[in-house]
Amino acid sequence: MVKKRDAQGMYLYAVVSGSGDRNYGPLGIDGSDVYTVSNGKVGMVVSNIPDMKLRPERRHLAAHQDVLKQLMTETTPLPISFGMIADDMKAIRKILSRHQATILEQLERVAGKVEMGLRVTWDVPNIFEYFVLTHAELRAARDHFFGMHRVPTQEEKIEVGRIFDRILKEDRDLHTEKVENVLYKRAEEIQRNPIRSEQEVMHLACLVDRLSQTHFEAAIFEAAALFDNNFAFDYNGPWAPHHFVSLDLKLRP
Repeated sequence: MVKKRDAQGMYLYAVVSGSGDRNYGPLGIDGSDVYTVSNGKVGMVVSNIPDMKLRPERRHLAAHQDVLKQLMTETTPLPISFGMIADDMKAIRKILSRHQATILEQLERVAGKVEMGLRVTWDVPNIFEYFVLTHAELRAARDHFFGMHRVPTQEEKIEVGRIFDRILKEDRDLHTEKVENVLYKRAEEIQRNPIRSEQEVMHLACLVDRLSQTHFEAAIFEAAALFDNNFAFDYNGPWAPHHFVSLDLKLRP
């Protein structure tokens, strides 16, 4: 079975199309050889792992990503989350056999594509003050409850906070839709990821044709031109399509 555990086994990096076994060299965790274990039309990219608990240390995470980067130079793999370990080759072939149809379907979906990321933030010193200056409703509430040197009640502070949160969400949705309308000219799919900070406007993952990366980057600049200097656009990639792959490789009875 596949599990995260303390045991000697085989570390999983990704699933790729093709039936031939292959050795990629010492790219894996702790310099281990990376190779494929095949069954049918697909193969699991793995490396042997000693009897130890694999921690999410920087060197281990980096090795995991290095393997995916190497695979991306040749194909579009289905990446597997960090830390997955199988017992042995028999378990891996059983996994590939059980999930062959789903794997082939997802491989076809992302074939020839890469994932690009885009994060947009408000590049302002104080996000609340920026919104006060740009939104009359929030400015009026702030002046009403905090003006004339009066001390606002807790309820009044909460009310101003509610107005700010609502306007913040409305602006995020509006700006994200505006950007997506441009990026969909060059992206096959776009996924909205969770916002991580108050300053963040959007965090998008985009599935892009491998041969259209330059056109996609041009679309990002086209979208950025719709905004003023209070917004910062930061894009990255190409990556393996993490946000567009859904693999549940646990064996069921």
